[in-house]
Amino acid sequence: MTRTINETFLKAVRGERTDYVPVWYMRQAGRSQPEYREIKEKYSLFEITHQPELCAYVTRLPVEQYNVDAAILYKDIMTPLPAIGVEVEIKGGVGPVIDKPIRSLADVEKLGEIHPEEDVPYVLDTIKLLTQEQLNVPLIGFSGAPFTLASYMIEGGPSKNYNKTKAFMYSEPKAWFALMDKLGDMIITYVKSQIKAGAKAIQIFDSWVGALNVEDYRYFIKPIMNRIFTSLKEENIPLIMFGVGASHLALEWNELPLDVVGLDWRLPIRQAREMGIQKTVQGNLDPAILLAPWEVIEERAREILDQGMAHDGYIFNLGHGVFPSVNPETLKRLASFIHEYSSLKLNR
Repeated sequence: MTRTINETFLKAVRGERTDYVPVWYMRQAGRSQPEYREIKEKYSLFEITHQPELCAYVTRLPVEQYNVDAAILYKDIMTPLPAIGVEVEIKGGVGPVIDKPIRSLADVEKLGEIHPEEDVPYVLDTIKLLTQEQLNVPLIGFSGAPFTLASYMIEGGPSKNYNKTKAFMYSEPKAWFALMDKLGDMIITYVKSQIKAGAKAIQIFDSWVGALNVEDYRYFIKPIMNRIFTSLKEENIPLIMFGVGASHLALEWNELPLDVVGLDWRLPIRQAREMGIQKTVQGNLDPAILLAPWEVIEERAREILDQGMAHDGYIFNLGHGVFPSVNPETLKRLASFIHEYSSLKLNR
């Protein structure tokens, strides 16, 4: 039996006309879902991601429950790091912890290469299971970006100010650029393996790059981002860029060879367009609004949709990830509202 794939998300990426605005939510898999919490009582994130059947279930659950137009692979941005020699422990209430942080060029030179089929076969098996058998929407694969991955590797864990990372960047430029190249190579290989396995789009998360100013981004980060996206462009699938608190970098992303600029809630879509963002945009409801009364959610969503639909090439999303305290019924209702409201506006 042939499955029919809903390609509304892919059409919107390409700036083509759609019958309604597509929607998916960052961190839609897990977090607030009772079924996921039940699974988490038995299995750790590590255990879930290493079991393709279970990981595929967690990934597809929000598609079935919320009727969203894309799935995002359930896994952690730290997943590929052990393959290159970085030991990561996910500590509850803390996040990823690395006991041996990067401190020198010698540390960088010790890092190895990733061989996805050998190092992360469970990721590829999950993708194949989803795309060949289970999903009726496109699957988005993803990777962390070099700055965000480097920040964990240098800080040794989550940080509020990234002082050690920036100090390393400023004081050890040779080691910094060597680290960017190592991580760039890893990301390209890792992402291409996801595409080969069946992912139909890729989102690069540079969650913490907003800590840098524009000048430093252009010098220390943009060259490796350009190399990553230029290489991934060869695969001919949509490429999405997203960061938090990085509105000042949106024009820099617009210049990279990617397809979609993801916006957090700090930069209104109208303003992004006025600044000169010409690519498809994705965003950008503040996830905190999902905890407000429905009337507030609907009003804010309508405002964002009106701004997004003013130009071709728009995908509705949150400005960051779903909170664990969000009611799943709210996400389902919001997806329905987005589809219905945008359909009326686009087809009248």
